[in-house]
Amino acid sequence: MPNPPPGAIAVIFLSGRSAADPQGYGQAAEAMADAAARMPGYLGIDSARDADGVGITISWWQDETAAIAWRDDPDHARIRDQGRAIWYDWYRVIVATVDRAYGWTRPTDG
Repeated sequence: MPNPPPGAIAVIFLSGRSAADPQGYGQAAEAMADAAARMPGYLGIDSARDADGVGITISWWQDETAAIAWRDDPDHARIRDQGRAIWYDWYRVIVATVDRAYGWTRPTDG
């Protein structure tokens, strides 16, 4: 994801996966990423998970209204309930506003 603009909203989802139903989890995660990408105000997603099942996913939104619309989306709510029942041992959500963002990329030898 390119650098988010100032004022963008970062929804930071930290989680610990259970060992249950890895195939169902993978399908649900892919469906949620696709659904989020269709929401107005969606800017992108960054995600990583370690071998112990601890993960971090940051979804980026144009503004608070867009982030709340995603939180309240009925399909997202249904999958969130399944996550609590099956796929996660714990999670935390942190919502933050971007003040500034920057990055660096190694140049390719050409």
